[in-house]
Amino acid sequence: MVNVRDALTFAPPQAGFPPVAWRIGDGLTDYDEAVAAMDSRAEAIAAGQAPELVWLVEHPPLYTAGTSAKAADLIEARFPVHETGRGGQFTYHGPGQRVAYAMLDLRQRGPDLRRYVTTLEEWIIRTLAAFNVRGERREDRIGVWVRRPEKGDGYEDKIAALGIRIRQWVTLHGIAINVEPDLSHFAGIVPCGVKEQRYGVTSLADLGITATMADVDVALRQSFEDLFGATSNA
Repeated sequence: MVNVRDALTFAPPQAGFPPVAWRIGDGLTDYDEAVAAMDSRAEAIAAGQAPELVWLVEHPPLYTAGTSAKAADLIEARFPVHETGRGGQFTYHGPGQRVAYAMLDLRQRGPDLRRYVTTLEEWIIRTLAAFNVRGERREDRIGVWVRRPEKGDGYEDKIAALGIRIRQWVTLHGIAINVEPDLSHFAGIVPCGVKEQRYGVTSLADLGITATMADVDVALRQSFEDLFGATSNA
């Protein structure tokens, strides 16, 4: 496993490397339009024609199927299902969930996928810590988890997911943090293929944390800059 200490040095190694553009979407962003925009931006980054970008969005209710998705894990197609090129299995996106798409140039930052994934996890963990929530990694489960001892011994809930794709060493997709989504919407899938009853899904609101999306965005940006370097408004 990648040493977390090593993962925390993913800032650009070159002096004068331009800051990462930071953009916050308005309203609900259509998923297919988001993917098309990501693809276009990644191509421009690879060609040296655009700076790296982090794009924060919310989507209307939908399910996405990653490259490892199993048909049996789609319990009920309550919302549109989008096949996507990111890694992972089924996940849900919807209002109240902050999705952060990161288009970063790993040619400049170091072509190390495991290190990148570990740093994305750390980005989530530090963001949650700003709200006094302890997020944790699990070697046998994807995403970031919180312990729920009040539910029983060994119970844990997933509060954030991640899934990435790499093209020409430029990253696509990213992370999703549950701020205040309708958690019943997750019932149409087996989230990320995790079927054990003691593992569920939670959100900041479900944990009793009063935080607006804007509050989460501030924490996301601070944590990102600590790990990846400076940003500038897009």
